[in-house]
Amino acid sequence: MFTGIIEAIGTIRALTPKGGDVRVLVDTGKLDLADVKLGDSIAVNGICLTAVELPGNGFWADVSRETLARTAFIDLKAGSRVNLEKALTPTSRLGGHLVSGHVDGVGEIISREENARAVQFRIRAPRELARYIAFKGSITVDGTSLTVNAVNGAEFELTIVPHTLAETIMADYRPGRQVNLEVDLLARYLERLLQGDKAAEPTSSGISEGFLAEHGFLKN
Repeated sequence: MFTGIIEAIGTIRALTPKGGDVRVLVDTGKLDLADVKLGDSIAVNGICLTAVELPGNGFWADVSRETLARTAFIDLKAGSRVNLEKALTPTSRLGGHLVSGHVDGVGEIISREENARAVQFRIRAPRELARYIAFKGSITVDGTSLTVNAVNGAEFELTIVPHTLAETIMADYRPGRQVNLEVDLLARYLERLLQGDKAAEPTSSGISEGFLAEHGFLKN
């Protein structure tokens, strides 16, 4: 688990094809690796990766085909900057929100506008994630815990303050860029819970308006 509070900006140093997938070397910059050991988890742009080698100035991790297919990792190359966060510990401050490091989908930066000293981004999420994104709710973008300031269909807006721009890779964002999205954990589990016994049916397609009406969550 993670908090979505980025601890350092790292750099991709190498991407090596290995047995059908990829092994990546991440230079961790100012991230303190003193308490990191082999097998520990580190979030890279919101993707939970396992350290398999620790050369001293970073770590190597294996990236599966599943991760390559479902995240924006495929767009990274040697020299790309990435957000880094070590896994949550029992004594960590929970400054953001609970983040699993399992990417739900890939979004696209639609626009970037100056807003006083902040920057306002509009992002388009995959259609199937729209129902989990709420006004003033939490969302994780490339591993960063953020507050949604507006929602319009599958598009949402974020207002990013100077500190966040300086301490994450969001300063690099331009229209057309692909970003990793993880929706709020509570929203996902609540949807599953509301399905009740129907959750065990293979053909269940999730929560519909008819389902909510049938179970008393909508009133005429």
